[in-house]
Amino acid sequence: MTATFKLSAFGDEIAPDLEEQLTTLNALGVGGLDLRGAWGKNVLRMDDEDLAQVVKLCNAHHIQVACLGSPIGKSPITEPIEYEIGNLTRIFHVGEIVGCRRVRLFSFYPPDTSTNAHYDDYVEEATARLAKLTEMAEREGFTLLLENEKGIVTDTLARCEAVVKAINRPALRFLWDSANFVQVGEERVVERGWPMVGELIGYVHVKDAVLSDGHVVPAGEGDGQLPQLLAHLKEAGYQGVLALEPHLKIAGHSSGFSGAEGMKIAVTALRQVMAETGCTETKWSTD
Repeated sequence: MTATFKLSAFGDEIAPDLEEQLTTLNALGVGGLDLRGAWGKNVLRMDDEDLAQVVKLCNAHHIQVACLGSPIGKSPITEPIEYEIGNLTRIFHVGEIVGCRRVRLFSFYPPDTSTNAHYDDYVEEATARLAKLTEMAEREGFTLLLENEKGIVTDTLARCEAVVKAINRPALRFLWDSANFVQVGEERVVERGWPMVGELIGYVHVKDAVLSDGHVVPAGEGDGQLPQLLAHLKEAGYQGVLALEPHLKIAGHSSGFSGAEGMKIAVTALRQVMAETGCTETKWSTD
């Protein structure tokens, strides 16, 4: 099977204004948009008028919404699940309007995030909660993409593997982020992680980081083993997206910022790693 790699990017890493985001993506030849925020609003909080404008501008710029960068699951694991059920219901409505059926989500904050030494205690509860959300996605025809992230239950390779394999449903796939693994101290992340979760990957965030202090760098310049990851994906016949989330200027709690120039650096670095590993970029059908 031939692998396909379509490029997308978090537009709000470029600028708050959606048209500016899309103009930059056009200039960089990136045909996908990970829609997390625009005009100061998170995608979950956009009203129908906002979403109509998203559709209008994306169509005008020939950009496709690749994934909905929701914050679902970045909430306390002790909070009633009904809160996130309501948010997921809303994000399904958003997806219907903008024509995207992929939803990024997380696995909840344990009560004490000062250390992850006790996070295994919450794997069962996180799994049960995500299973409920996965059942909703199955009914509505959406795919949930569970991202590894600092401070949530699935921060390490082992817990990511445990949760996604326990649910074991096509409507829940794993969203790989090398930098986030590095920032919780995971070493040789692809070398160790591919046998654990490689077959579960449904989406990839392209972000790299340095193990010594966790600072973020362009793809291939850190300890996230991005070249090895792309080589594995190519060999496995990956059919999907590489989504740039560079965080080159600001790496915040719920978002990041790179600016137009930072995004250009990130895209150039990714394409260089792709060339070195023999990965061919596939254009979006709207291009």
